Amino acid sequence: MSVSVAESCTGGLLGGRLTAVSGSSNYFRGGIIAYANEVKSAELGVSDGVLAREGAVCDEVAVQMAQGVRRRFKTDVGIAITGIAGPGGGSAGKPVGTVHIAVAFGNEHSVERFVFEGDRDRVRETSCDAALGMLKHFLDRV
Repeated sequence: MSVSVAESCTGGLLGGRLTAVSGSSNYFRGGIIAYANEVKSAELGVSDGVLAREGAVCDEVAVQMAQGVRRRFKTDVGIAITGIAGPGGGSAGKPVGTVHIAVAFGNEHSVERFVFEGDRDRVRETSCDAALGMLKHFLDRV
């Protein structure tokens, strides 16, 4: 199966971890680092309305990012991470460490919200761990 990634708060870390494995060119097609909302919209097809209404850190944006990267790279699976790595940018409703991760496959998807503790590096690393865990769980079902 082929996979592609759309990353915001992890800034390419997930793609880097996937490609660190020898032979990853057999399944990894590429990724988009969509840090800015304009990139999420233009490159991944994330709804401007959802971005305006919910902000970039929510389930719906994560799902649209995963579906968009899957379509863009024509892969079987798309994985997306969007969140607030910190140290700034958090709020009462979305504290630093809030991360939404989605995996899309065909017409199906799985999405989860996490609140990770630690500094910026720890939030980014833990986000990638969670995304890879979700991917494994999702692929075990297919």
